[in-house]
Amino acid sequence: MTTAIIESLSQLRPLFAVAIPTVSIALILASAGRPNIREGWTLLAGIATFLTVASMVPGALSGTVYETSLGAFIPGVEFALRADQLGVLFALLASFLWIFTSLYSIGYMRGLDEHDQTRYFAAFAASIASAMGVAFGANLVTLFIFYELLSVATYPLVAHDETDEAIWAGRKYLLYTLGGGVAVLAGTIMVYTLTGTTAFTPGGLEGLATGTDATMARMAFALLVGGFGVKAALMPLHSWLPDAMVAPTPVSALLHAVAVVKSGVFGIARVVLDVFGPETVDSLGVGIPLSIVAAITLLTASVIALKQDNLKRRLAYSTVSQLSYIVLGLGLFHQAALVGALLHIPAHAFMKITLFFCAGAIHVETHTDRISEMAGIGKRMPLTMSAFAVAAAGMAGMPLLAGFVSKWYLLVGAVDLEHVVFAVALLLSGVLNVAYYWPIVYQAFFEDEADPDPKPLLEFPPGGVASSDAGAEADVALPNGGTPHAEHVPDGDEPTRGGGDDDRDAADGNAVAAHEYHADQDETGWERRTWRTESTWFMLGPIAAAAIGAVVLGLVPDSVVFLDLIERIVETAMEVPN
Repeated sequence: MTTAIIESLSQLRPLFAVAIPTVSIALILASAGRPNIREGWTLLAGIATFLTVASMVPGALSGTVYETSLGAFIPGVEFALRADQLGVLFALLASFLWIFTSLYSIGYMRGLDEHDQTRYFAAFAASIASAMGVAFGANLVTLFIFYELLSVATYPLVAHDETDEAIWAGRKYLLYTLGGGVAVLAGTIMVYTLTGTTAFTPGGLEGLATGTDATMARMAFALLVGGFGVKAALMPLHSWLPDAMVAPTPVSALLHAVAVVKSGVFGIARVVLDVFGPETVDSLGVGIPLSIVAAITLLTASVIALKQDNLKRRLAYSTVSQLSYIVLGLGLFHQAALVGALLHIPAHAFMKITLFFCAGAIHVETHTDRISEMAGIGKRMPLTMSAFAVAAAGMAGMPLLAGFVSKWYLLVGAVDLEHVVFAVALLLSGVLNVAYYWPIVYQAFFEDEADPDPKPLLEFPPGGVASSDAGAEADVALPNGGTPHAEHVPDGDEPTRGGGDDDRDAADGNAVAAHEYHADQDETGWERRTWRTESTWFMLGPIAAAAIGAVVLGLVPDSVVFLDLIERIVETAMEVPN
């Protein structure tokens, strides 16, 4: 009797993973007048959710599936939660990084004295609950429900600032993502029509492989991939993502580097691995077109990133590019490529969340958002910019970092299949990554505030030059020791909507002068700080932890549970006959 009860409770763990952050919403709202208690609930929920998911890892590695059914919608379609290897992979990543993002959010929101902090933490918990539902959806219908709930839950976070720009960005985000949900629903109905089920099956549903209506199967694939491709930011469905960067940086960090955008690529992975199956995707001839779209996206987004002066927008276009690495690998019928695609999910998450954490710390401490204003900022924020440099190197695929391992698998798969064009695209994208990340690192450590180098890619004076004359042209003193500039646009101001990226970039460029100063700058330039004093440890701790995670994934990938899960996922998908 006791054994049966324990087994029943064990099968409820996917439900607990969704329920814990859901219950925390009420607790957070009830603690609105007591910030310490409110944030305590947030941290407790994050830790409890992670431990619940982590408890399923040993079973997932051995092939155990935890499943909870909450009733049927229609014959053959249940509202069910199912924790298999792929679901545990996504849930483990999102729940683990939620803990660090919660800590970071405390420092960020308090540092800026943000309004409506209770609403912020409650919406964050709702978003994580939805992400857990996405991870553990047992079929396309359940996945669709939580996929749509995730869009609704994250809207208050995107529009948090309540400015005209933030509200407009939030509405655009809803329009795109809910529209993508409609496409997912249409594709789901077509799959049900063809097979009589929407359940996820390792290796794919048999009816899609043996059915005679290949055209309808291709249409269903296109609708599902297109719908999930909105959150995966595949071009031309990507433009909501850069505009959503008006959200507070912790939102950009977790939801737009992990939970939201990764729910898109996770959905595509479900479609490829557990709805159609890699073999059927290849036989229908839809895998290579998917990889072509991804290759175009990753190169185009990298080029656009080069011209972004706003740091978060550059990171956003980098995300558009990096997500397409995952989609490109999913489109190739090759074991190494599939491993590389799935491994890039955690690799990108650790690297990109580090970069966004760094961008947020820079904003909180110096109110600096534009790359052209960051010359010498490494003196003011040495740990932050060092972590940024590590994560940026990983994004470019440098050895010993997370990005190298996943991209290695992708390149091996592309070369082994003799798809040279994809290998070239991956290598060229790596070069472009260096081109748009290196100037940021260069400016931070090797440029002088008073005399920034206009061509950082061409000149490299080791150690930079002295900044003793940095304030020579100052003529008006500010309370913080800085000096204003006649053309300065206050931080956070953006050009009028509707002009597109070119107008936005032009406005950014015109607003910046070589001798502009910000908080913590005086007549000698940036105030020099040590890593202990550059910011609060509510932010520095998560920055360091995320950067270390990116290094560990690169140094010892075989010792990290993500790779073990991924290898088993791919082996199962490739070996199970349709």
